[in-house]
Parts: sequence; C-alpha cells; structure tokens
Amino acid sequence: MYFVSNDWLLQRIEQQATDSIVIVDTRYDLSDVDAGELAYRQGHIAGAHYASLSHDLSSAKRLDGVGGRHPLPEPETFAAFAASIGIRDGVSVVAYDDQGGAMASRLRWLLEWIGFKGEVAVLEHGYKGWVEAGLPVDAAIPKRLDAEPMPVIRNDDMVLSLEQVKERVGKPGVVLIDSRDGARYRGEHEPIDRAAGHIPTAINHFWQEGKRADGSWKTPEEQAERFKGIPRDANVVVYCGSGVTATPNVFALREAGYQHVQLYAGSWSEWSASPDNPVETGEK
Repeated sequence: MYFVSNDWLLQRIEQQATDSIVIVDTRYDLSDVDAGELAYRQGHIAGAHYASLSHDLSSAKRLDGVGGRHPLPEPETFAAFAASIGIRDGVSVVAYDDQGGAMASRLRWLLEWIGFKGEVAVLEHGYKGWVEAGLPVDAAIPKRLDAEPMPVIRNDDMVLSLEQVKERVGKPGVVLIDSRDGARYRGEHEPIDRAAGHIPTAINHFWQEGKRADGSWKTPEEQAERFKGIPRDANVVVYCGSGVTATPNVFALREAGYQHVQLYAGSWSEWSASPDNPVETGEK
C-alpha cells in the first residue's frame, strides 16, 4: 500500500494499535526550515514523531554542490534516527506532511533504500486533510528511544550518482523524467538553483499530476495512462529539484508497472551546480 486513508489510521489509533504503527510527521517549508517542526510542536496526530527534511532525511548540504540541496543521509545515520522513533522489524510506518505527500514519500523511499522490510504508507490527504475532517490532534511530544538500529542493507540499485546519470543521457532504452513543474523544466524561471532548464533528453512529468484534483492518489491504471509513451522495459531515471518531489513519481511509475525505476538523488540542484554540465530549455 502506498497511501492510507484517515479512517484507516483513526481506526488503529482508536484500537490502541499504535504499538505496531509508527506515525511520522514530515511537514517542512523550503523557505523556512524550522517552520515544519514549529507547526508540529503546535499540534500533530497523536503519537507522531517529527522528521525534518534537512536534519533527519538529508545530510548537510555541501559547499561544492555535490549531492544537491538535500543530499541523502548516511544510511547508518538514518537507520539510527529511524530506531530512535521506534521503527523496527514488525512495525508499520505511516508518514504525512502538508506538501501533497512529497516529504512523506522521501521518508518511505529512504526506508526502502536502507532495507526496511515493513509496510510504509503515506497518509493520503496529509495533515491538512486530517484537521479538516475534524480528527483529533495533540501537542504532546513522544520520547525518543535508545534502541538498536536495524541492520542496513543498502539497495544501491534504487539510486544514481551524477556520473551514472551522465553515462545514461541519450543512451537507448533510457528515459529521464523531470518531476518539477513545467515552467521550471522549460527554463522559464528558476527560483532556487544556479541555472534554469533541464537535463538534456529529459521529459517532463510534474509529480503533482499523480493525484486527482481532490488530492487523492490516482489508480495504477491512471498512472499508466500518465506514462503511456514510455516503454515498459525502459530504464527510467527520475529527478526533481533536490531528490524529494521525484519520489512520488518513482512510486507512481512502479504502480504503473515499470520495473527499472531509479532516483537521481542529487537532481537538478546538483546537475546545475556545475557550469560544465549541459542544460536544455524549452519543451523536448
């Protein structure tokens, strides 16, 4: 399961089944890195722990731009954080945010990357949908645990480096997907990174198009329709600005039946950091 409903989670909270579920609040504001945690402290789903994109779901940004704006955390460091909020064998994880599921999907992707075998789901309508439904919130902060981290079994085939992406650009059987909005993909504006445009040969599939107008997640059949021009046996490389909003597209592609999907984690923020890397603008 990728998404779960409010009713699904509420039922488990009311059954006091949260000893087998870890709830994680991943709200984050790119323009104010402390805003997500502040909002969490003011109110969150009962029992939820907080995970910060910049502090817990990423490592420190490097001055040379390697790894992009949100470099992947060291697997062992992330595994220790996961253990401290109760993620262990035998539990399920439900993550939420108020960014359409992007931050929560980053957590889901990271857990799979380090070899966590339990169920990880995203709350479909996020914190906003929970509050708008009149469901209970809490301001109590659960204690962190002194727990043994899970063994790390890295799934390195899930992720590509800058050099690996360079090797794939223009190669037969490889499709690059830029998950940012169309204006940034086309290079009409670039509010964050050094250069405007996209990686040569990349096509644009905005990650938000994986959802319906009401914020619900599209069916596997609807996702397949989104990507219908891409051969099913293609090596699909997905990127965005910093390796976060690309993750919903990774999962959408899998639901659509694509088997060889990889994340370029450094994404446009890493690619555009070097003037030596080629840039295209406009529609492909």
